[in-house]
Amino acid sequence: MMSRSSPASTRELLDVPPEKMPRHIAVIMDGNGRWARQQGLPRIEGHRRGVASVRRTTEECARLGIEQLTLYCLSSENWKRPPAELEFLMHLLQQYMIEERATIMQQNIQVAVIGRREGIPQEALREIDKTVELSRENSGLRLCLAINYGARAELADAVRRIAREVRSGQLAPDDVTETTLDTHLYTAGMPEPDLLIRTAGEMRLSNFLLWQISYAEIWVSDLCWPEFDEAQLHSAIRSFAARDRRYGGLGEGRY
Repeated sequence: MMSRSSPASTRELLDVPPEKMPRHIAVIMDGNGRWARQQGLPRIEGHRRGVASVRRTTEECARLGIEQLTLYCLSSENWKRPPAELEFLMHLLQQYMIEERATIMQQNIQVAVIGRREGIPQEALREIDKTVELSRENSGLRLCLAINYGARAELADAVRRIAREVRSGQLAPDDVTETTLDTHLYTAGMPEPDLLIRTAGEMRLSNFLLWQISYAEIWVSDLCWPEFDEAQLHSAIRSFAARDRRYGGLGEGRY
């Protein structure tokens, strides 16, 4: 259950002023299987424990007043994993949507999902759609789950949609801009991530939000995702707040 501390009071405990807080945090949740192996447990237990980290991180972002949290739950490349593991992941996803629904509503969280629907079992899709629809009008943290997601596939889908509009005469080729592409992505209408967190010490993007993270600050933890907690999240936010975001310019005090 969430504490009743306000976003402002929690930010003060972090010693981070409101204007230095990230608006949107994206997370590549890596290391579930690695953590399980280190503990002498089956891989699926790592995924089960990873759900607890999802819960902790979501609740803390809501407490901190973060506008959006995007979690990389299942990549389009993950279908190469053993069938038994994929079946368990789909069951875990369905179970999460059912068990967390009441809490999501109590905490005023809006759930969104990005990625392709193909391959996801109908039972899981039904529960996803129900949670998304029930939480649609919530005005707190937007929890965006990237499921069966791949950034290259997202870009290809966006280009196909634009091409159809050009062919139908709705759009002139010379009118296609970066904004045009942005509004045809799965994430249309969402703020770009300010902070990208990756766990398990990996230094790659793994086909995640390649367009959207062009100017995101990257923070990597050596801990595996099941070990990620509020203290790790706070460290990432403090690191973000201390950086000079120049967006290609010289930055404050530089010449």
